[in-house]
Amino acid sequence: MRVSRETADKNRKRVVRTASEQFRTHGFDGIGISGLMKAAGLTQGGFYKQFENKEALALEATALALDENFAMWSDAVKGAEDPVAALKSWYLSEQHLSAVAQGCTYATLAPEAARDRPALQNVFGQAVARQIDDLSEVLGANDAPRDAAIQVMAQMIGALILARSVSDNDLQRDILAAATRSTIPLE
Repeated sequence: MRVSRETADKNRKRVVRTASEQFRTHGFDGIGISGLMKAAGLTQGGFYKQFENKEALALEATALALDENFAMWSDAVKGAEDPVAALKSWYLSEQHLSAVAQGCTYATLAPEAARDRPALQNVFGQAVARQIDDLSEVLGANDAPRDAAIQVMAQMIGALILARSVSDNDLQRDILAAATRSTIPLE
């Protein structure tokens, strides 16, 4: 049975959204096409009508997730008197720690981009540059806003990765709290 173009577009968006969450949860190699389609509530047969291969889906799903990251980071600092404190308060929270599927794509998938995936590195490169530029603009009152933006990003992402890597809840909280308290010189 043929589906309408509108239904096909809706299904494609559902697969991309589902894949963005499943990849953040399981990694690119931790879930196959069958599992992705099942999670999206669709059959595997429709996959190749929509996507050339799993890598094409991974690139599209990652770009979507990174766009969502950008929006979340922007929302966290919007109108904040202290944008770094506001960003850390949101990003280094226990809620974000446990929200792997909807959380930071940098913390979940960036390490995989380094594993001989040049197209994925390109997607991450564009997103990181955009995030740095935006955060630099927010921090623009100092002499080195770009350096400060990179430091804030690296510290927060690293702390989230480290906190997620341990099973001890107290240690997770200690890692997040220490990163929240640390300051980046904005001079």
